[in-house]
Amino acid sequence: MSYHYPIDESWTTQEIIDVVQFFSLIEQAYEKGAARKDIALLYRKFKQIVPSKSEEKKLFANFQQQSGYSSYQVVKKLKETEQGIIKMKEGHA
Repeated sequence: MSYHYPIDESWTTQEIIDVVQFFSLIEQAYEKGAARKDIALLYRKFKQIVPSKSEEKKLFANFQQQSGYSSYQVVKKLKETEQGIIKMKEGHA
């Protein structure tokens, strides 16, 4: 895929790495499945970097526009299930 991850220029290098890893895991959840514990860990890190719900929505929308993958749906499934692996259906964006 040739798209850009949504990042904020004011973030530190580590924060950018954490956010990119989070969005990369969202991709993985759609493409082949991702460990629920990994998604939970990276979402917690993401929320420390982006505590604002409105900013989260903006970044999620930007990522979905670029990739076609819904971060919101993955996080929703994370909260609703105890399954070890989260595997999203392609059309579930």
